Amino acid sequence: MLRLLFSRFLKAVKWFAIASVLLVLLFRVVPPPGTALMVERKVESWIDGEPIDLQRTWKPWDEISDDLKVAVMAGEDQRFPEHWGFDFGAIQAALLHNERGGSIRGASTLSQQVSKNLFLWAGRSYFRKGLEAWFTGLIEIFWPKQRILEVYLNSVEWDEGVFGAEAAARHHFGVSAKALTRQQASYLAAVLPNPRVWSASHPTTYVSQRAGWIRRQMSQLGGDSYLIGLNDSRKAPWAD
Repeated sequence: MLRLLFSRFLKAVKWFAIASVLLVLLFRVVPPPGTALMVERKVESWIDGEPIDLQRTWKPWDEISDDLKVAVMAGEDQRFPEHWGFDFGAIQAALLHNERGGSIRGASTLSQQVSKNLFLWAGRSYFRKGLEAWFTGLIEIFWPKQRILEVYLNSVEWDEGVFGAEAAARHHFGVSAKALTRQQASYLAAVLPNPRVWSASHPTTYVSQRAGWIRRQMSQLGGDSYLIGLNDSRKAPWAD
């Protein structure tokens, strides 16, 4: 009996692995129609009795402001062009910070955020974290960095029911994602740690200060030239 159960478990793991690889390969070339987080937000709104309309319009890489791309990396993951999905230096720093008490600091890379938003449910269990690591590894292997950032910018939440750069730009500033200015981009990046509480168009003093810090980081990183690092020369041959 135990042998039969173990055999079935191994088969389930094998088919899950195959299916997840195929799904990641599909989304390398096909825009994801939605994300697990979008589904979760919609279900939550039904349960709360206040259904929301989800706003999202996919835009390809060239139709998203370069300033927004750099601002998001400056604010969320400055080593994004270099790492393989996990920033172990940032993880260690976050653990040390959290041990000292005070506010909890995370260390999720953009790759990890794409993994959990696109494929997984909210939560902090070890099982979910294991799945997050699995999907993060897959997208780092099979997607170029530019694709990871493109999917992130088209999927991240920027207000209640507002997902992706195009919807966020329209919602907060009345412009397209391509037309975002450097300042507007910095405000959008500044609210990403808590987009349903902070507003890019009606910023608090803290958000304004964080946006200013992000603009300074953008300059130190080299501005648009930092995007050259997304050519991803460190990728495995089969990811080209």
